[in-house]
Amino acid sequence: MIIKDLTNYLETIAPLSYQESYDNCGLLVGDPSWEITNVLVSLDITPEVVAEAVAKGCNVVVAHHPVIFKGLKKINGKNYIEKTVISAIKNDIALYAIHTNLDNVADGVNFKIAETLGLKNIKVLAPKEEQLMKLTVFVPKEYSGQMLDALYAAGAGEIGNYSNCSFRTEGKGTFKPNEKATPWVGTPGRYEQVEENRIEVIFPVFLKAKVLAGMRAGHTYEEISYFLELLQNQNQFVGSGAVGVLEESMATQDFLAHLKDKMKAQVIRHTEFHTSEIKTVAVCGGVGSFLLGAAKQAGADIFVTADYKYHEFFDAEKQIIIADIGHFESEQYTKDLLVEKISKKFTNFATYLSEIDTNPIKYYY
Repeated sequence: MIIKDLTNYLETIAPLSYQESYDNCGLLVGDPSWEITNVLVSLDITPEVVAEAVAKGCNVVVAHHPVIFKGLKKINGKNYIEKTVISAIKNDIALYAIHTNLDNVADGVNFKIAETLGLKNIKVLAPKEEQLMKLTVFVPKEYSGQMLDALYAAGAGEIGNYSNCSFRTEGKGTFKPNEKATPWVGTPGRYEQVEENRIEVIFPVFLKAKVLAGMRAGHTYEEISYFLELLQNQNQFVGSGAVGVLEESMATQDFLAHLKDKMKAQVIRHTEFHTSEIKTVAVCGGVGSFLLGAAKQAGADIFVTADYKYHEFFDAEKQIIIADIGHFESEQYTKDLLVEKISKKFTNFATYLSEIDTNPIKYYY
C-alpha cells in the first residue's frame, strides 16, 4: 500500500472540502507515492511523536491537529513546529492531518464524544448549508437505467440511510443536428423528437467531478443536456458539534461526575446549575463557544466543550449549563476513532495508537 491509498480512504471519511477556511488538513509532509510501512495515530504531532514513529517502524503519522497551520518562511528549528518538520523529513516520515473536516462529519470527532457519554439519537448540532448539489440530466428513455446506475456508482442519490434516490419525469427532447454533428439518433439537418426522461439526483458537492464523469460515461448523446444547482438545503450529516439524549435523565451533579469519568477530565469548569436534571446533551470537541446558540436552540440542558473564556460563560444566561472539560480531554478519543477505522480498512500494515501524552496543559492539585 502507498500513502495515497491511505489518504484517499481518509478523505472519503472526511473530505478535505469540509475543513474550515482557517485550517490546513491533508498531507503536510511526505510523498503520496511512498510505500507504507506502519502508521502511528496521534492527537498532535511533536518531535517526540515523530521519534515514537521511528521507534515503532512507522513512516506515516496521522494526527488530528495539523502541526503546520500557517506558511513556514524558514525551517531552522527555532520552535517545535520547525523541529517536528525537520525530524519528519530527515526520517522520511509522512505527516497527515485530519482536523476540522473530521469535526464536521457525522461519525466523526463529536459523534465519538457523544457515544462515549452514552447519548442516543445523535445528530449534527449545526448542519452546514450549500454542501449539496442537484444534477438534472436528459437521457433517452430506454437508457435511463444505464444512466442511473452510472450516477449511483459515482455516489449520487444517497440521502441519509437511503440510496438509489432519484426523480424522473417523461417528456420529449427536440433537436436539429448540423452538418458537423454525428448524432446518436437522427440525421444532420433534420428536426428530431425523442422520448426522454428528465433525471434528477442529489449528491455532496465534493463528488461533483466524479458524478459528472459518471454522467458522461452513462450517456449516449454526443452533446449532453444537463444543469447543476447548488442547494441551500442543510446537509444533516455535515456540520459542527453533535446533540443527543441520555437513555434516562440524570441528576445534574451525577452527570458531571459521569462526564468527568468518561472523558478523563482533570477538572470541569462550568456555569451554575439552573436545572436539577440532564437529559439532552450538546457537545463540541475543542473550541465550541460559537455553537452555544445552536445548543440552546436544540434544547440542550448542558453544552460540553472546551476553551471557554471568562466572559463567554455569562452567555449561558441560566438557559443552559456550559461545561468546559479541556481541549485535549474533549478530543482525546479521536485517536481511537482513527485507529479503529484505519485498522478495519487496511490489514497489510500495523496501525498504532501513540503513547505520547501531547497535552500541553498540566494541573497542580
